[in-house]
Amino acid sequence: MARPVTMISFTNLSRASEIGSNSYLLDLDGVRVVLDCGMHPKKEGHDSKPDYGLIGAADPDVIFVTHAHLDHIGTLPCLQDEYPAAEVVMTVGTAEIGEAMLHNSVNVMTSQRQELGIVEYPFFTHPEVDHAARSWMPRPYGETFRVGRRNEMLATLYDAGHILGSCGVLMEGATGRTVFYTGDVQFEPQTLIPPADFPREHVDILITECTHGATQRAADYTRVRELERFAAAIREVLANDGAVLIPVFALGKSQELLYEINRFKIAGMIPDVPVYFGGLSSKVTELYDKLADSTPRNLPGYRLREHVETHGLPKQGIAPLVASPGNIYLVSSGMMSEHTVSHLLAEQVMPHPNDGILFVGYSDPDSPAGKIKAAPHGEPLKLRAKGGQAYPLNCRVESFDFSGHATRDALVEFAASLTPKKVILVHGDPPALAWMQQHIQAALPNAEVIIPEPGKAIRLG
Repeated sequence: MARPVTMISFTNLSRASEIGSNSYLLDLDGVRVVLDCGMHPKKEGHDSKPDYGLIGAADPDVIFVTHAHLDHIGTLPCLQDEYPAAEVVMTVGTAEIGEAMLHNSVNVMTSQRQELGIVEYPFFTHPEVDHAARSWMPRPYGETFRVGRRNEMLATLYDAGHILGSCGVLMEGATGRTVFYTGDVQFEPQTLIPPADFPREHVDILITECTHGATQRAADYTRVRELERFAAAIREVLANDGAVLIPVFALGKSQELLYEINRFKIAGMIPDVPVYFGGLSSKVTELYDKLADSTPRNLPGYRLREHVETHGLPKQGIAPLVASPGNIYLVSSGMMSEHTVSHLLAEQVMPHPNDGILFVGYSDPDSPAGKIKAAPHGEPLKLRAKGGQAYPLNCRVESFDFSGHATRDALVEFAASLTPKKVILVHGDPPALAWMQQHIQAALPNAEVIIPEPGKAIRLG
């Protein structure tokens, strides 16, 4: 019997140290693993893909997909097409939602090819998504299983508390060395999704996200108070005969806040006004309801479509999309990317002092949402990269913290609890990575804390 390979290496396949086309290659004792396979939300064409050429000619043994946000799953059919022999592992929730997200991505890329002339799009077709999904291998949380050509690696998926179906991955190589990859994680309970249920025993190597590494939460923060502040802002805009625009990610934040807005109405915290909600958010909500009895929930069995009344959005090209006073628009995209509903409505809302834009999560500083957050009140602001006009930012703008990502202090505490020998920092902008490196190093003085340079293989053991 051949002796096991005794090497661990890590390569950041993302093209930059940032939050974007997240993907990483891990070689653990001879088993080649790809961790996530995202598509960059701000880049176009082949620049939006990870650098899969770094994987080489040999198929990876396994691809782990931690959740269904497109910056983690968006190029999975491309990767499967290049390496068809690789096992593809994710949770049941990610498999259900991921397929819907990828089909929607085909539609978006097709539109971008027609409107923007991006000739590489779409990267894949609807039939190719269906074909790719047939080979996915959904696994439950907490069950240890074997992967690799000779079944030489043990793996276990753990609930990451980020969105429905999200997971972290514990891997044990043939020599007994262990690696834990957090994916995107939230250690605090959200409205519908319970907190992460991660292992706390020692691992040799930790690969951790760093999204909020540059952000310090207020010491007196509580989710209850933040929700009360959010309800008050909605109530005040509506009292001034304004329209409320809430840009949200179709997956995760849409479902959480749809529930909360309905709760505000029932409790008399806001008036019973129409809530406009549709597109991909509606499809994902249907899947949340479908899985209400079979996935971890704070409200097991609760189905949003049975309890919450919403109004659909007009289909583009059939009726104009108008932000009318006295309505709430809970619409994607959360970053207000061009050609999305939130972007189109923002241009209408921005000039009107009685209207409000309420942000409820992370916004890339270079995105239209990030630009609105940073702009001084009253300043003319142009949201479109090409064409369009500048609008004065006269509306009310507020931000609220309902993040699906862990605080930086919680990430440091988690890293320290595992006592790893090496820590790899990913999924963060440079200031976030730098803060995390400094503070995890202080908490683990005997560990090596690494910010992996994109495209460069790192020998870990």
